[in-house]
Amino acid sequence: MHKRSIIVLLLVAAAMGVFAVVALSSRSVAGAPTQDSEPMDRQARLRPDYGGSVIPPNIAPLNFAIQEPGVAFWARISSRQGDAIEVLSRDGIIKVPPKRWRSLLQANRGQTLCVDVFVKEANGPWRRFQSTTNLIAQEDIDACLVYRKMHLTHVRVGSRIGIYCRHLSTFQESVVLSSTSYEGGCLNCHSFCQNDPDKMLLGVRSDKYGTATLLAEEGVVHRLDAKFGYTSWHPSGRLAVYAVNNIPMFYHAARNEVRDTVNLDSMLAIYRCEPGRSDVEPKLAQKDRLENWPVWSGDGKHLYFCTAPKLWPANTGVPPALYDRVKYDLVRIAYDIATDTWGEIETVLSARQTGKSIGMPRVSPDGRWLSFCMFDYGYFPSWKQESDLYLIDLQAPRQDGQFPYRRLEINSDKSEAWQTWSSNSRWLVFSSKRLHGVFTRLFLSYVDSAGQVHKPFVLPQEDPDFYESCLMVFNTPELVTGPPRAVGEALAGVFRRRRGMSVSIPQTMATPPAGRVPPASFWQLQRE
Repeated sequence: MHKRSIIVLLLVAAAMGVFAVVALSSRSVAGAPTQDSEPMDRQARLRPDYGGSVIPPNIAPLNFAIQEPGVAFWARISSRQGDAIEVLSRDGIIKVPPKRWRSLLQANRGQTLCVDVFVKEANGPWRRFQSTTNLIAQEDIDACLVYRKMHLTHVRVGSRIGIYCRHLSTFQESVVLSSTSYEGGCLNCHSFCQNDPDKMLLGVRSDKYGTATLLAEEGVVHRLDAKFGYTSWHPSGRLAVYAVNNIPMFYHAARNEVRDTVNLDSMLAIYRCEPGRSDVEPKLAQKDRLENWPVWSGDGKHLYFCTAPKLWPANTGVPPALYDRVKYDLVRIAYDIATDTWGEIETVLSARQTGKSIGMPRVSPDGRWLSFCMFDYGYFPSWKQESDLYLIDLQAPRQDGQFPYRRLEINSDKSEAWQTWSSNSRWLVFSSKRLHGVFTRLFLSYVDSAGQVHKPFVLPQEDPDFYESCLMVFNTPELVTGPPRAVGEALAGVFRRRRGMSVSIPQTMATPPAGRVPPASFWQLQRE
């Protein structure tokens, strides 16, 4: 047969196939058994489980897979205003048309979203399951979520690590910076000033190009020749407080989570954007204490951080004796930016009171809520299965001199960690291992004006089965109002210059010992 004839026949066959699929779809949807179906006394099993969550009106479609046996599947998504969305599927995968989804959610802020699922058995009737519902919030979530995506730290250095920006109203994910752009290394501790994507600090380290922190402001990038640990911007944007840590990793012989880490030595340092230098406030760098996890209040009048007694000498092995006895308190210190003066440290919540260690505090931008993790010991909750999320109402009256706290109902029996608040203080994003026990995924929860944190839902993906085959972990989420301007080569090129602005910590600092500034490699240890 002539080659051109074969091509024509193939095109005709393809067109007929498309027509048949469209026709089948149209017939099935038009004849979907909204009336003549067998009612079920339960909801359909769906993956991911979005049912019962409060969702942002600007979130991407919540595509899902119907986990029920059948040969045909039909879903109807509706609310009070607008046309319902109807989707037919032969494999149970329900992908919602994005434009119609956005229109439906925007028209129904504050209303209930209903998902009705029908499944047809082979040679049997259609079954109608009970409706699954969501509440559509009045308030949007910030436009973008910036997070780190990497392999587990069981995989040694050399595997790809990247900082990514996800547009939450779509499934678009873009690279902020990848370790492949500077021949491998680590990326961590990215932080933004008041959810502003154009004021960012990002820690980078590489065997070839050294260790640095990249400062991006309004699209302009500077290399700071210093390693900033966990960092928090003052709301003014004039200074940032960061942790300086010696935090080696070690392994347990047998446990549900064999990885562990210890904060051998640490302090908090202050980076001042003008004139571009770091200094130390002695109250934040006490020689007999381990200071970590700094975070500013929304008004910048208090710095919150975690602190614990140092139970070992300067030269010690890993892990040191008593490493599992260290429990961190949550404290705060007043600060006046007009006079650049610090107050006295006061305890917000003590480990003696809770019997637990406290880490990763975050304050909502409106200053009302303080979220944090609690776990058995140490400073790093991601590797503690028992780590749970807690909340303090900073406006509530104190009890016995300390703030009342409560464990959130959104916790699972797996580790919860890494939190970020939206700019309107209505959305909390955190990491959890609840889906698979090992891999951290990002979850979103609505926080109402009374402080009730509603059922979380996993960051939606276009493919409902995405997380079933994804071998990367998601962590260090930060909500921002838009995509960062400085990305990719704009960041990597500055880092590869090898030399940047010198940012020396004064040698009179309390921790590490005065007169001995550790080499850069002292802090270069990879963690999740």
